[in-house]
Amino acid sequence: MAKRPNPNLAKIHRNYTVEEVANLFSIHKNTVRSWVKDGLATNDEKRPMLILGTNLRQYLQSKRTVKKRKCRPFEMYCVRCRSPQLPAANMVDYEPINGVTGRLIGLCPACNGIINKYFNVAQLAGIEGQLDISFPKALKHINESDKPLLNSDFT
Repeated sequence: MAKRPNPNLAKIHRNYTVEEVANLFSIHKNTVRSWVKDGLATNDEKRPMLILGTNLRQYLQSKRTVKKRKCRPFEMYCVRCRSPQLPAANMVDYEPINGVTGRLIGLCPACNGIINKYFNVAQLAGIEGQLDISFPKALKHINESDKPLLNSDFT
């Protein structure tokens, strides 16, 4: 599984060789060399190839921002499809987490996987026109019932 290197590991006031960058991010030296071919700036054409920490950090941050995909308020990100999707039939369930936030749960129309999005309760009114939101009611706990069972120990 591919991992994304953390750009903050690169010190901005330091020069790195290809081997040092590979050790810093636990990747192969050829990966760093492919980054150089892809646009990672080096100090000059001389050997050993030196990479400024600021250039390394900027390159990795720019690679991260290119791959990000923003969702509109009524879309949810599908991890399988790797793209923002509208839920199947525009139907979602709202599952409250606490008094302020909750989770919208729907199905991806492309892969039929479950897609989630954490949402603020106050912002739900803004997306109710685009999505059909159902609020499932929790079953009553036995302690909260008005008519307890006759064979229980509750008073």
